[in-house]
Amino acid sequence: MTHFDDNAALQSITFRLADSLPREMLVQLEQELEKAPEGTREIQRRKQIEDWLDTGMGCCALQHPEMAETMQNALLHFHRVKYHILAWCIMPNHVHVLIRQAAPLPKIVNSWKTFTARWALAHNARLGLGIPGKRFWMREYWDRYIRNEEHFCKAVEYIHQNPVKAGLCKQARDWEWSSAHPDNDNRQSVTCCYF
Repeated sequence: MTHFDDNAALQSITFRLADSLPREMLVQLEQELEKAPEGTREIQRRKQIEDWLDTGMGCCALQHPEMAETMQNALLHFHRVKYHILAWCIMPNHVHVLIRQAAPLPKIVNSWKTFTARWALAHNARLGLGIPGKRFWMREYWDRYIRNEEHFCKAVEYIHQNPVKAGLCKQARDWEWSSAHPDNDNRQSVTCCYF
């Protein structure tokens, strides 16, 4: 997977738990995509995977409040140092984040994943997280360079509406593990005039 990396870029990033999608489903998806026009495959792949993630497959360790809080703290730890976090949402088996980079993207994502994986594996039994094996996160992540203000607004809306779309809450502001929640709005401000 190729990633766009620019220290001043606005990036929408999604990463997921290692057990969030069964391998058989991904293999079947790739077989189906071979029949699709080449120019549409990546969009179709991403949409299907995002829809599957929202069904809540896998251990869904991020739904445990202590794990979600640890993930939230990891996201916000280097806010205004290595990146400016603009929107975020912690789902049961994946995470969405919108940032303006101030450091290399692979290092940013790796820091989130390394810290939270160690914490999750150390607390797996105590919290009953159900993490199978010794791998917490899927190795890769998706990143999307934000091209303009309209794209930015759509990315923020998608991130905040993801728990609503997945049926986890009725309104975005009701999801505790999101920048849309009123208790989290003092940590960073999101505006569609960020360009």
